[in-house]
Formats: sequence, structure tokens, C-alpha cells
Amino acid sequence: MRLLILYVRNNFLGEYKVKNAVIYIHGKYGTAEEGEYYKKFFKEADVIGFEYTSEYPWNFQKEFSTFFDDICTKYKKISIIANSIGAYFTMLSLTNKNIEKAFFISPIVDMEKLITDMMFLENITEEELYKKKEIKTSFGEILSWKYLTFVRKNPIEWSVPTYILYGEKDNMTSYETILNFTNKSKANLTIMKGGEHWFHTDEQIKFLDNWIKNIA
Repeated sequence: MRLLILYVRNNFLGEYKVKNAVIYIHGKYGTAEEGEYYKKFFKEADVIGFEYTSEYPWNFQKEFSTFFDDICTKYKKISIIANSIGAYFTMLSLTNKNIEKAFFISPIVDMEKLITDMMFLENITEEELYKKKEIKTSFGEILSWKYLTFVRKNPIEWSVPTYILYGEKDNMTSYETILNFTNKSKANLTIMKGGEHWFHTDEQIKFLDNWIKNIA
């Protein structure tokens, strides 16, 4: 009788989880509401924006893990749309999770290089950052020794089927960096000539729309 109950229960849960979900993870200064825009491309799935408050990856991992595990109990398959640093946070948090596919828009794929590039621009040495722990840059970013060491101790390992949209003039991630990541992860890379890190002009939005429409 107990085995029969478990069988019926599992069958019920399997039938219940018939719908797919697409989780949207915004970039810095973004919002979960941005996910609403992508609903027109995923009409057969629920598009769910993840509103996070974490500034640091170790906090995001905890925050997102709880959210993601809850989503997994309700949906059959889960895909990801992530923007900028949201893509880095996602890859760091979902390495061993079951993801159908990922759509990355202007992703940060090498956080260590981004941090060390900012240090170079500000003429900050590792020894100086180690001693001061945190240093505010002239462009408003705060460089953190704890952040840098965390990034080095937690390298990205990503094997989820991934589609990347990259702007030719992205000032956060170089072409060499995105190409290295693409080759390593076997992702599908689309480059917009003249595109920027932030896709915001009419031309850029139209390019983004056509990109995701063709692969969603």
C-alpha cells in the first residue's frame, strides 16, 4: 500500500510539473521587472524575474540557491536569461544544477580579469589592495581584496548549452576574453557590430529581439 501511494504521488507530481520556466537575472542597477520584456519570446513558459539584493557573489549563491530550488519543485524544465554581472553570478551558483539552456546578454565571464583591469587603470597594486582591503576607484567602483580572492578560489566551470549576445564595443569584456570563454564552454556566440555592453538604442534592441527570437 505504501509503495502504491508513493507511485501515485510521484505520478501526480510528474503531471503537475508540465510547464517550463525561464528565470531572468538582471545586471547591476537592473530589476527583476526587466524580465517582463522577454515574455513575448517564451509564450509556452513562465518568465520569472529574480530580484536579488546581494552585492557579493558569496551572498548571491545563498540567496539564489533557495530561490532556484523552489522553482525546481514547480517546473519541468528551467532556462536562464542573464545580463552582465547577473551571468557571472548565475554561472557561479548553478554549476551543478539541471539547466535546459542559458541566454547571456553582455555577460561578465572573467571576473578576475575585470577586477585586475580596474586595478591597472587606477594604478593599484595587489599589495596595496591587500593592505587596505577596500579601495574606491575614481569611477565609483569599490575594489575589494576579499572579492578578488573569492573569485580566484572559485573559478567558473560552465557546460550548460549557452547562447551569448556580445556587443563589439563592450567596454567591460574584451573580444579575446569572450572568445576564450566561448571556446572553453562551447557556447554559441553572436556579435553585434557596433554594439555596446548595454543594449539600449533602437537598433541594439531590435538586434537583441531578433537574436533571442531565432533561438528561443
